[in-house]
Amino acid sequence: MAKLDDLAERVDRLVLRHQELKRSSALIEQQLVAVTAERDSLRSRLAAARARIDALLERLPSEATAASSKRAAPGEGA
Repeated sequence: MAKLDDLAERVDRLVLRHQELKRSSALIEQQLVAVTAERDSLRSRLAAARARIDALLERLPSEATAASSKRAAPGEGA
């Protein structure tokens, strides 16, 4: 009878462990959804920022762009 009691106890522990793992899995899935949404939001914000920067660069006069390129590369033409 002791073996049967040991087996019943092990099954009970396995059931409890399974329930714990299911809860952990559900929490991890919720976290994944939240992090994925945050990532998507950040990607969207980054794309918007890039578009604003590109628009600002388009508004710069071409002479200012050429002059800043020459200043950015020291030693050229000297």
